[in-house]
Amino acid sequence: MSRVDLARLQFATTSLYHFLFVPFTIGMACLIAIMQTAWHRTGKDEWYRLTRFFGRILLIGVAVGVATGLVQEFQFGMNWSAYSRFVGDVFGAPLAIEGLAAFFLESTFLGIWYFGWGRLSPRLHLATIYLVAIGTILSAAFILAANSWMQDPTGYSINPETGRAQLESIGALFTEKIFLWALPHTLLASIVTAAGVLLAVSCWHLLRSREAGAFRRSAALALVVLFPAVGLTLMTGARLAVTVTELQPMKTAAMEALWNTEQPASFSLFQIGGMTENDQAPTFAIEIPHLLSVLATNSWDGEVEGMNEVQADSVAEYGEGSYVPMVPFSYWGLRVMAYLGMWMLAVSGVGLLLLWRRRLPDTRWYLHVAVWSAAAPFLMNTGGWLLAETGRQPWIVWGLLETADAESPSVSTAQVAFTLGFFLVLYAALTFLAWWWIRKYGRRDLDPAPPPSSDAGPPSASEAPVMSY
Repeated sequence: MSRVDLARLQFATTSLYHFLFVPFTIGMACLIAIMQTAWHRTGKDEWYRLTRFFGRILLIGVAVGVATGLVQEFQFGMNWSAYSRFVGDVFGAPLAIEGLAAFFLESTFLGIWYFGWGRLSPRLHLATIYLVAIGTILSAAFILAANSWMQDPTGYSINPETGRAQLESIGALFTEKIFLWALPHTLLASIVTAAGVLLAVSCWHLLRSREAGAFRRSAALALVVLFPAVGLTLMTGARLAVTVTELQPMKTAAMEALWNTEQPASFSLFQIGGMTENDQAPTFAIEIPHLLSVLATNSWDGEVEGMNEVQADSVAEYGEGSYVPMVPFSYWGLRVMAYLGMWMLAVSGVGLLLLWRRRLPDTRWYLHVAVWSAAAPFLMNTGGWLLAETGRQPWIVWGLLETADAESPSVSTAQVAFTLGFFLVLYAALTFLAWWWIRKYGRRDLDPAPPPSSDAGPPSASEAPVMSY
């Protein structure tokens, strides 16, 4: 493997691992805010205990996510200095705002929320978890704005003296077409991820008849949130696909392994072969007529360009070279994301039906399915990330900078290989630690109820016990 290949593999490894925790923490902060609000408004002990219980799991996700995120950002300067030099005047602005504003908002108020039990008034303490949730959402917005600019550069100019891109319009950065659909799609996927974990943990306890009253409430909350969130995630993803077809036709063709232009275009549910330039015809495929036209163009008979035609156009515009991405990653990334999304829609729909019939705690087969389905949202997010990032290759900044020209020339192949091996070992250890930690706290009993207060509401700051982890 070349130095560029190793650097790409290293960034992919750290990014994929980091992205396991990002959507989880965004969604879980929002769900904990809902649980604490329910306690604040109703005074029911179950909501207080659930808030504290799932707050521990949120803290674990934040801790691991922050550590892996720092490693990821250091790679911009270590392995991708040419990229950082070219886009620093554009990419640096949202990245700096994310670090100095959104992340500090999130981390500061998470600490206040953690240490504020029994020290802040109930209303002020409730406000801190909402500020944590807002901070996570703002962090996602700034990072997605930077990433969307890489997918569709806009609002910039090239400095003739330095040859670097420089930002001309901050408004254009936050109104870019991909960003406008990627942001709600990502936030909804985050809610799906956290709700899936909330449902799985609740069902695990229901299987063992532990704190059935409390975990029935958390399971109900998870299902009520999960079903519409999955549906909206699929809808925004479909609308994002139309935008991608307009701006990145090669990516759309790659995610269908479509080599020649079709009108109307069919969508293959599954195919064998047809994934490389030397093997463009699948040996077996199950196709749905017109479906790709609907998904890619929002039209029953819409035309979808094939990779051969887009390759010819790209050569004419950018010069000689291959502009075809790694087709298998794009093809299967889409299907992992879509099929598991449909699975979660079915799981949440059946769960809502059982909940409505008051049979959820007694339907053991469903509780087992819900527990194992917790992995599905994480795989969905991974598939979506692979589709978005590998589908734009060979560009690291679409139409402006190729990945092969973005590396650090002063870093040797041996150095990249060594750090890659080190990160693989380190992240394997972190995977084990994070899983053990979450499993440990997810299997614990709920904390005791708060001491009674003089009224029907939650206890005052002086009466509430300090939250101990």
